[in-house]
Order: sequence, then C-alpha cells, then structure tokens
Amino acid sequence: MPQVFYKKHYSLVECYNTVLKGVRTSKYLIKSKKSKEISKIFIEKIMLSVTEVNGCEMCSTGHTKVALAQGISANEINLILLGQTKTISNDESSAILFGKQYAGNKGKVPNELWQSVIDSYGHSKALGILGAIRMIMIGNIYGMALGALENRFKGKAIKNSSFIHEIAITLSLIVFLPIAIIHSLVLNLVKVPIISFIK
Repeated sequence: MPQVFYKKHYSLVECYNTVLKGVRTSKYLIKSKKSKEISKIFIEKIMLSVTEVNGCEMCSTGHTKVALAQGISANEINLILLGQTKTISNDESSAILFGKQYAGNKGKVPNELWQSVIDSYGHSKALGILGAIRMIMIGNIYGMALGALENRFKGKAIKNSSFIHEIAITLSLIVFLPIAIIHSLVLNLVKVPIISFIK
C-alpha cells in the first residue's frame, strides 16, 4: 500500500500557531539533543510518525534519508510511513502515539495524554519530545505547501489546494518567524504554559 500525501490542510492562522509553538519549544529539543537525553534515532521515528499523519511528501523523502543514515532499517521506515507501529518498541510507543495524536488534532491534545508522556519519560525528556513534534509540524506545513507548488508546476495540482494558498503559506514564514520569536518571549515572560489542552 503506497503512502498517502497531503492529508491535512492548514490555514494561515493554524500555520502561525504552529510556528509559535515550535519556537517556544525549540530550546527543549536542542537541550535534549545536546545532552543525548533523546537519541537521533528516536527523534527521527517521532518525526516520521508525525509526517505520516500530515502526509508531507517532501518531509517523507528528506527524513527517510536521515533515518537511513541513522541506522533505521528501510522496512521500519516504510512501516512508520504507512502508519503502522508494530516495530515501535514499548520505550518509544508513548511518544510516537502522542506525536500522532498531536498531529492528527493539529496540536490539540487532552491533558491525560501529555501526562502519560511525562510519566513515561520525565518532564525534561517529555519537553524535548514535544519540541521534536512541533518542529516537524512546522516542516510538514511548509513542506506540503512547497511540494504542492512543485506538483502544480509539473501539471499535477493537489486536490483541495490552490495556488494562492500554497504561495501564502510558503511566503508566510518570512513574516511569521520574527513575530513568533517576539510573541514567544512575551509568553515566556508572563509565564504562559508551554502547552494547552482540549477540554
């Protein structure tokens, strides 16, 4: 069964919120990588799982290459990109399932699910996992827009997408990123929680 691409459609507002959340948690991912609290292999499995949910063709290709270089087998990568989790170890399953639900609900998750990640890995590592999920979410949104543009120029326009939307998302990062950095600093100063939950 081939992988399905372009499963999710993100508005500009959702795009900005995703960038903001990614900016807020990027430091935790960097810290976890530097301290080797989270292995590169684990990060790639998380990123591939989130990419499968969103259906980003460019990220699937790019992260497959990185995952292969990290030593993940082609078979396991293919299974992850098909949405199958049977090769995921018990130690990895809580993070992978959280990442898939986070992506599936565009960042809206119940408190209990986040608490299960903290219970499984501890608060510091859980924040690193959240950082990995949020960074690949940004990559997926922009990768899907760029991929859709590329396909459009090849005469293979993506269903339910438009040239205006693809251009708007692609160019939005120029505006969104500096605003999100300032916004993130303000939210941190007033101690707004790093993650909010659905009720």
